[in-house]
Amino acid sequence: MGLRLLHVLALPTLIVGVYWAVTAQPGASFYTPTPAAIASAFADLWFSERFFVDVLPSLGRLLAGFAIAAVIGVGLGVLLGLDARVRATIEPVLEFLRAIPPPVLVPLMIMLAGIDDSMKIMVIVFGCVWPVLLNTVEGVRAVDPVLSDTARCYGVSGLTRLRVLVLRSASPQIMAGLRLALALAIILMVISEMFASSSGLGFAIVQFQRTFAIPEMWAGMVLLGVIGFLLSSLFELVEGRVLGWYRGLRAANRGE
Repeated sequence: MGLRLLHVLALPTLIVGVYWAVTAQPGASFYTPTPAAIASAFADLWFSERFFVDVLPSLGRLLAGFAIAAVIGVGLGVLLGLDARVRATIEPVLEFLRAIPPPVLVPLMIMLAGIDDSMKIMVIVFGCVWPVLLNTVEGVRAVDPVLSDTARCYGVSGLTRLRVLVLRSASPQIMAGLRLALALAIILMVISEMFASSSGLGFAIVQFQRTFAIPEMWAGMVLLGVIGFLLSSLFELVEGRVLGWYRGLRAANRGE
């Protein structure tokens, strides 16, 4: 346990130490405050009511957008993966939409949905749905045909076949798509809050930059990193539970 903790903390400690040594030099830039100044601003900002004003709304939008994208991506991905004719019909439109960067849709979504939370959630959904959708399609298409024929011979069909065979077989790629979508959700959450917003981490960081509150701006970026790390760690725990059978199978195949 101690050795693993050392491995986790060694590089971050080294980076902070080097940054501290550079910023502690006389004549250091105003735009690179010391870690002590950033830590002080972090404590003043995020251990106060601003946590409820900016951080919680951002997390709510992020999780809502991610969840909606996951449902749409997996549902549509299963349909396209199972039916080649539907896939051939819809795929050109999907490829066209996928080529549109989500940030450029912000002005359009402001006109359609206003400047409330729905606009920000729509931006997150539009950007996050693609890795989930594409990975689900490929995972469903890659289901072992021998297993599929065996299930058919034993009369396994309908929802049971979908749950036991299709989703279980495609789950490694689905989880890979969800992991990519989670990283995108954090980015799009910040971008959507930089436009016509009055709360959220993206809004707060832009305001700090405009008012030259540099330590506070850095504190916001550090908080984003902390949130990303915590969400990634939580996702890894869920992934370990969902893919326990898959990792066990791979270990057995390797003779471990």
